[in-house]
Amino acid sequence: MEDVVIIDYGMGNLGSISNILKKIGYSSTITNDLQIINNAKKLILPGVGKFDKAISNLESLHLIDLIRSKSSRGTPILGICLGMQLLAKSSEEGVLPGLGLIDGRVLKFSNDDDLKVPHMGWNLLKYNSNCPLYLNFDILKEVKFYFVHSYYFEAENPMYIASESNYGISFSSSVWKDNVYGVQFHPEKSHKFGMMLLKNFMNIPC
Repeated sequence: MEDVVIIDYGMGNLGSISNILKKIGYSSTITNDLQIINNAKKLILPGVGKFDKAISNLESLHLIDLIRSKSSRGTPILGICLGMQLLAKSSEEGVLPGLGLIDGRVLKFSNDDDLKVPHMGWNLLKYNSNCPLYLNFDILKEVKFYFVHSYYFEAENPMYIASESNYGISFSSSVWKDNVYGVQFHPEKSHKFGMMLLKNFMNIPC
């Protein structure tokens, strides 16, 4: 059984995520093989690009039902960037339904305040210390991650918000419901902060 599988559906910085996992002592498998994914102890769903294209790719590879099944069976799942947005029910970026693993919708940042879109660069997090992703983060003077995104996740229930950041508005920079986690930032580009977060994810009991 594979410890962690990075789902390859043609959209994401797969190698970068695999490399940072290796740096903190964990091997991973990059694949879209249904049997390997079905047997995985943990799943990482990365993503860079358009919402509808991502959903279409997942559908064509017969991965949507499998990911939902793994979620219902309690497998820890981590969505990264677009992968986090795919966890929602819907997105303003497209018309196709999302995975619906965490109740919410994806909205686009407004240009009303002369903000540059996409939101790009380092930003601070105000995090929920009860979320397993942020175990031991209280030893840090500040917590910041690297972002590149034009859309953000609006959770239907505040209980699903694992962290918030500010870019003109306060938005959910990570979400969490049971065994499903999503981070809008790129842990693979966030140095020590990203390594801590990924190590915490890898230590979540299966």
